[in-house]
Amino acid sequence: MTKIYPDAAAALDGLLFDGMTISAGGFGLCGIPERLIDAIVASGVKDLTVASNNAGIDGEGLGKLLRTRQIRKMISSYVGENKEFERQYLAGELEVEFCPQGTLAERLRAGGAGIPGFYTKTGVGTLVAEGKETKDFDGETYVLERGIRSDLAIVKGWKADESGNLIFNKTARNFNHPAATSGKVCVAEVEEIVPVGSIDPDHVHLPSIYVKRLFLGAPYDKKIEFRTTRARETA
Repeated sequence: MTKIYPDAAAALDGLLFDGMTISAGGFGLCGIPERLIDAIVASGVKDLTVASNNAGIDGEGLGKLLRTRQIRKMISSYVGENKEFERQYLAGELEVEFCPQGTLAERLRAGGAGIPGFYTKTGVGTLVAEGKETKDFDGETYVLERGIRSDLAIVKGWKADESGNLIFNKTARNFNHPAATSGKVCVAEVEEIVPVGSIDPDHVHLPSIYVKRLFLGAPYDKKIEFRTTRARETA
């Protein structure tokens, strides 16, 4: 049975529903599943809970879903580059669960590993720990964090073989791997699909067992979150 679909809409067919939880790979605009995000926008599905390091920027990445008000709650570690995210949060229009970055990565990884919760020192004594169970180990206090298990994981890969083994491109590996494993179903978009056997097993970042659906999203435009330039020096 093939895992390869013609496009993002086909790959998401039958998977989306109102009120679902989605874990999304990427960091800023690096390694984001942009074709899948566009397809989710077009679907009109609403009341989403999205677990992602951040929500892109205004009008790009998950920022598109914020703009259309399809996200009800964000589980994120960083919101600083998205003014619409900030506005909705401060206006009480968007529920936000702030989570330290490393803790968020581990919550996603734990969910994918079947671990319902774990203790960490990060956040102890701060608002992050408010209302959560704490426990002492060896004289130190730790806070209980829950693993994240989503209905759907959406990720962006660089190269995949036809069975779904994935390679991520450098720093685009970021949150894509833990997000992929945390979903009950993982859908991946990639820049290139090659025959089975073309990828050295030692180079596989995400084994095919995690990837249920796959499609070719290329070509992509490289978007730059911050463009920093300086005046050209005169000869």
